[in-house]
Amino acid sequence: MFIVANFLVAIGKVLDILLTIYMYIIIARAVISWVNPDPYNPIVSILYRSTEPLLFQIRKRLPSLGGLDLSPLIVLLAIFFLQKFVVASLLDLGYRMKLGIGG
Repeated sequence: MFIVANFLVAIGKVLDILLTIYMYIIIARAVISWVNPDPYNPIVSILYRSTEPLLFQIRKRLPSLGGLDLSPLIVLLAIFFLQKFVVASLLDLGYRMKLGIGG
């Protein structure tokens, strides 16, 4: 049973790291969008390619608020929810299994 517990803990920690990295990428994308970035800059290109598919899907579903784009905020809230609910649940379940605590 400890193998499954360690696997759940590992998945939780890796997922937490990936979500944190993506959160910082979203924040960097939002900050860069406030200035007029060079679209041919490799860093700007990577930021846009890694965030635009998700942000575009959210933008399609949000009503237009003029020039205000709330899609990064929605993604950050979703990441926060995933970290506090899914990741925390995986870690808690894994640690409980390791200790043999039920329930």
